[in-house]
Amino acid sequence: MYDQIFISSQAEDPVSTLVVEGLAQFNHAEVGDAGKTALIAKPVGGDGQPLAAGLVGYTVWGWLFVEKLWVGEPLRGRGLAAKLLAAAEGEAVSRGCNRAWLDTFNPNAKRLYERLGYEVFGELPEFVGSNTRFFMKKQLVT
Repeated sequence: MYDQIFISSQAEDPVSTLVVEGLAQFNHAEVGDAGKTALIAKPVGGDGQPLAAGLVGYTVWGWLFVEKLWVGEPLRGRGLAAKLLAAAEGEAVSRGCNRAWLDTFNPNAKRLYERLGYEVFGELPEFVGSNTRFFMKKQLVT
């Protein structure tokens, strides 16, 4: 019987690997292979300018999860975020995904995602100060 709990702030703690692998095995037994595959989108071209935008996410169980989407200040307002997201969604569909989800606590990003067809399915009020964290989803294939 375990009678004590140890707390660590080390991201590389061996328990991290143990938990991730143990949960993956459990989920595989319950619902099948996740098929989790990284998905990275980045702009190309740029006339030799340094990379200042990109999307990081993955596909899993028929879903695209957009973990991070960032466009640097000089490139904002040019539709680049929408292009990155559209490219990621297209790749996700080619991988067999028919839905996407993401989250944000930035009001401008929320408005962008809504314009691109995402809808709120959950909220976490006062996530950062007075900002609400919004969980959003989109049907990619009907």
